[in-house]
Amino acid sequence: MKFEHNKQKVADVNVFVKRVFRYMLFALALIVFSVGIGTIGYKYFSAPSWVDAFHMACMILTGMGPVISLDTDAAKLFSSFYALYSGVAFLTCTAVFFSPIIHRLLHMLQVDDEAI
Repeated sequence: MKFEHNKQKVADVNVFVKRVFRYMLFALALIVFSVGIGTIGYKYFSAPSWVDAFHMACMILTGMGPVISLDTDAAKLFSSFYALYSGVAFLTCTAVFFSPIIHRLLHMLQVDDEAI
């Protein structure tokens, strides 16, 4: 969905709420996808329980750090690449989630008074 141009009126509240919900769903889908990759990867490369693999993936994705020790080189390499991916993915999710809110705020500050 395109945002309104700076010469157009600020979007109606209903349009804005739908836009926020749509962007929130996309960000949530990216988080679920990222946690899924991490959970499966940790389960495959280091063989913890599914709950431990999920916990490790969530902690790495949010930047909290590792919670289990990794013994094999393959597990350490996966963890390194997953951590690099996670940094970008988490920032992307945050940007996607907040973009309609920030756009609306900036649009309200920029639009002429008679366009509101």
